[in-house]
Amino acid sequence: MTSPLTIALAQFRPRKGRFAENLARLGPLFAAADTTQAQGPRVLHLPETALTGYFLEGGVREAARTAGTMARELDATYRAAVPAAVAAGRTLDVVIGFYERWQSTLYNSAMYVTLGGAGSPVIQHVHRKVFLPTYGLFDEERFVERGRDVRAFGTPWGRAAMLVCEDAWHSLTGTVAALDGAQVIFLSAAAPARGIEPREDGIPGPATVARWERLIRDIAEEHGVFVSYVNLVGSEGGKTFWGSSSVAAPSGEIQTRGPLFEEALLPVTIDLDDVARVRADVPLLADLRTVLPELRGALDRLGQSASAATYDADVPATPRPSGGPATQRPGGGPPPLEIDAALAEQWLVHFIRDEFARRGFTRAVVGLSGGVDSAVTATLAARALGPENVIGVRLPYCTSSADSLAHAQLVIDALGITGRTVDITAAVDGYLAQGSETDAARRGNVMARMRMIALFDLSAEYHALPLGTGNKTERLFGYFTWHADDSPPVNPLGDLFKTQVWALARYLGVPDVIVGKPASADLIAGQTDEADFGISYAKADTILNWLLYGYTAADLTARGFDAADVKVVQRRLESTHWKRRLPTVAMLSPTAIGESYLRPVDY
Repeated sequence: MTSPLTIALAQFRPRKGRFAENLARLGPLFAAADTTQAQGPRVLHLPETALTGYFLEGGVREAARTAGTMARELDATYRAAVPAAVAAGRTLDVVIGFYERWQSTLYNSAMYVTLGGAGSPVIQHVHRKVFLPTYGLFDEERFVERGRDVRAFGTPWGRAAMLVCEDAWHSLTGTVAALDGAQVIFLSAAAPARGIEPREDGIPGPATVARWERLIRDIAEEHGVFVSYVNLVGSEGGKTFWGSSSVAAPSGEIQTRGPLFEEALLPVTIDLDDVARVRADVPLLADLRTVLPELRGALDRLGQSASAATYDADVPATPRPSGGPATQRPGGGPPPLEIDAALAEQWLVHFIRDEFARRGFTRAVVGLSGGVDSAVTATLAARALGPENVIGVRLPYCTSSADSLAHAQLVIDALGITGRTVDITAAVDGYLAQGSETDAARRGNVMARMRMIALFDLSAEYHALPLGTGNKTERLFGYFTWHADDSPPVNPLGDLFKTQVWALARYLGVPDVIVGKPASADLIAGQTDEADFGISYAKADTILNWLLYGYTAADLTARGFDAADVKVVQRRLESTHWKRRLPTVAMLSPTAIGESYLRPVDY
């Protein structure tokens, strides 16, 4: 190996907004990278927004730093962590993503800096993210400006280029970097995981893992470059970064792949001469250089025609989910409702651990109804936090089913968690006795809210965070009591349809007597969810899945869905948006909370 370069990919879990704390945690990574057994230069590669977290919203302004300040802070941390290396004259190159303040403007940037040495840190290059996702769960362009350039730059070992997350989704960026002489493209990302359907491609993890791996392999193979891709891990406001960092060789082969959801340091040594070998065997980049003058003219023409184009045809929009680009499937339609239950368990266990750690809690309190949702939630909590740190609470009313109490106790005993029983009858009846005659709906709402009062009070007693148990179907149907069932601050099941919760329950080993019984809120004797809905969960979930991916009621009936079923689902979905939002506040100032003053829940 004549031109070795060792890259250490650092999957990192930042504490949201805690720059100094995250910076201090780089010390051990610097030390580990310095002791890597390697000949030749080394680069420590960190993710996008590694020292602040990604979803900062209005907090970007507080977290942003100049590149020079950032470089000096990194250098001081490096010198403190590896004084022997500094004394011996060793240096370490670092690629790191950060929110940058430059010329009084905020950017999402990546910096390549050489630390150590005899003088000040040397900033080799700063790349400012060009493509800012502003759709679905992303809103970047509201908080930062876009960069305007992609270029390669010199390093102590050769030429490199940097991209930040969505930059890599546009093939032109990799082309520009390679044409500018890049041998290695460093891609730093904060990509949230999505997709739990089973797959047959052999790549472990969420559906987005396979998409990203295909992306970096294509960039590497088309341009004959190495692509070093590193992603955050951890959960931010329910959005989980999956890790699975990797390096793609110029041949398109994956040379290393990081673990899912866990922090890790992954050293991999590459041979830079492979760039020349592959480009000689497959001269795609040379072919591109040959026709580049003609293509440049075509690009100029397309840019001019796009600005002058007029359209007089109403082309139907391609259906897409509200969360971002649709997942295209053979024959069309949304992803299936089938889930990879093992992945779902792993994902949700990490989610619970991250959210509890971020909020400073080690214990959970779960209201156990005897139903499948609360049983699954308690099971996940026990696996995430340990059964000794979970309190399962039975909250019966005098009309509650005896089976509900027995099944809740069955969960407590099976998991080995702490059990509590709080009878809410006296509290509910005491309140209701103060007013006029109530109907079943009012009484049920009072029961649900009294249960939340009890859970939040027990939360204070045990210093335990309440866990929500509502599933996605209930939430979309508005089938819950406002400011009761939806009140717990953390909910692991809220993005799983009811049929998916049943599938996960079977995988987790929830007792069959709980999984198999009809779902019921148990507020009225003999009540069942499906009788209240007028449609089964299986039908409702299938229809909801299509509607959420942008298909209309007419699209569904044209595909053979029963029009009456579609109408039932659509009516419930569209009439309950208010239950899924915070109270509407009259906006009188330019700093209205949640409109102009924006901070994520975990900031």
